[in-house]
Amino acid sequence: MKHYQTGIARKFLFLMVGLLCAIGATAQSITVRGTVVDPSGEPLIGASILAEGTSVGTATDIGGNYAINVNPDATLVFSYVGYDPQSVAVKGRTTIDVTMKENSVMLNEVVAIGYGVVKKSDATGSVAVVKPDEIEAGLATSVQDMLVGQTPGVVVTTAGGPEGGASIRVRGGSSLNASNDPLIVLDGVPLDNGGVQGMGNPLAMISPENIESMTILKDASATAIYGARASNGVIIVTTKRGKSGKPQINFSANMYINHAHKRWDVLSADEFRNLIVERFGENSDAANALGDTSTDWQDEVLRTTVSSDYSLSIGGTAGVLPYHANISYTNSNGIIKTSKMDRLTLGFNLSPKFFQDHLSVNANVKGFYVRNQFGDAGALSSAISYDPTHPVRSDLPIVGGTSGQKYMFNGFYEVANVNSEGVVQLNDNASLNPVGMLENKDNYANVYRSNGNLQLDYSMHFLPELHANLNLGYDVSKTNETNATAANSAEAWKNHEHYGGGYKTDTYQFKSNTMLEFYLNYKKEFEDRKSVV
Repeated sequence: MKHYQTGIARKFLFLMVGLLCAIGATAQSITVRGTVVDPSGEPLIGASILAEGTSVGTATDIGGNYAINVNPDATLVFSYVGYDPQSVAVKGRTTIDVTMKENSVMLNEVVAIGYGVVKKSDATGSVAVVKPDEIEAGLATSVQDMLVGQTPGVVVTTAGGPEGGASIRVRGGSSLNASNDPLIVLDGVPLDNGGVQGMGNPLAMISPENIESMTILKDASATAIYGARASNGVIIVTTKRGKSGKPQINFSANMYINHAHKRWDVLSADEFRNLIVERFGENSDAANALGDTSTDWQDEVLRTTVSSDYSLSIGGTAGVLPYHANISYTNSNGIIKTSKMDRLTLGFNLSPKFFQDHLSVNANVKGFYVRNQFGDAGALSSAISYDPTHPVRSDLPIVGGTSGQKYMFNGFYEVANVNSEGVVQLNDNASLNPVGMLENKDNYANVYRSNGNLQLDYSMHFLPELHANLNLGYDVSKTNETNATAANSAEAWKNHEHYGGGYKTDTYQFKSNTMLEFYLNYKKEFEDRKSVV
């Protein structure tokens, strides 16, 4: 009986402690109420209110009213489509009313097209807009990653690799033999559609953190602006520009862990041995060719890597000159061993206005350096089909040599034999050692590229609706690519004319494009007139 009473007392003590903790937790939060309205005083229905740094949030009702439980020192973030977000510190207050400020660009849905900007509702063609701020640009290594699944009619097929090369199709392909790639226009400069040696596509050189917006012109109306080269669609990329006010410095750092999301389900070494013996017999030539080890070739060629990127930008106004400068560095290590990419980008923009805003100047200069280290993608397909009963490396010495000399195939196991004349003969029906394919090749490219433009837009003093636009631009690239195969490798022996000797190819490419564009643009809005019946 005494023991039973002690148990009841202990449970009652735990209950009291829990109640005290709950009362303490309740005392630490307060209920904040208020109303969210637009500049004219009309309530905003469904406006979002979120406690900064937490997942606590709510929305306004039909009268624009809200209530939320937060800490007294919390900061509330108010947001609504078409209005600028506002952050308000609670500071112990229980009533906070907010008047949202309109964001004219968002309300009017202004999009950039070939001849300036228009309201999206006024665009005659099919237009889609992608804004990196809405999809977390910091999570993307390359710009084309931000297009995946974002716009209907745009299909992005990634080619793999750390560079993030991809095939982009806007509403399918239109040609069997010619290129189906869309035209990419970077800050008013159409980029070379023929591609650059050592680089997947032009979007791979741009840092996602520096993108303001991307406009996709998806139908034939784009050809009226850019001609036949726009027949596959146009992607207009606009980078960030300077804004009025004090200098603003932004720095971001991101780290990524890359791994193979899924692997091919293949036979293990024991399963493969059992299959061969069952199919051909225990004393067959096929069974005698089996090894006595167990190798997971996908493990040997794939890896888990850590990649990172860093971006620093500064923008503001110096006198009458709005400016924006940025620098970013990306280090992306591929999941296939020996593959990686290093990218350095620099950019500078000036966007002043003169003569009471009649003359708008926009000057852009960008520089890019990309070093791509290519891993042999064939090693992955070889890893799926290679015999798992053999080791990665072999101690077979060179014919006629001593044990102190280099091993045959640089120490990697290969399916081969040596004939009576001492000539190595690889089995043409067998794949090459996947690890040897990676480590015996050195394929890399250094790409230097710069583009920029000077764009002048003059609104006539005597006729402000008439604009004269002059655009001068350039796009220059230089590539040095090296593809070397090590001596005594299986690849070198497979190329019979070299008889095991290594070989190397160097490719150099230089491209230069300049642009001069001038047009007159008359734009005037007329008041609505109702027809008299």
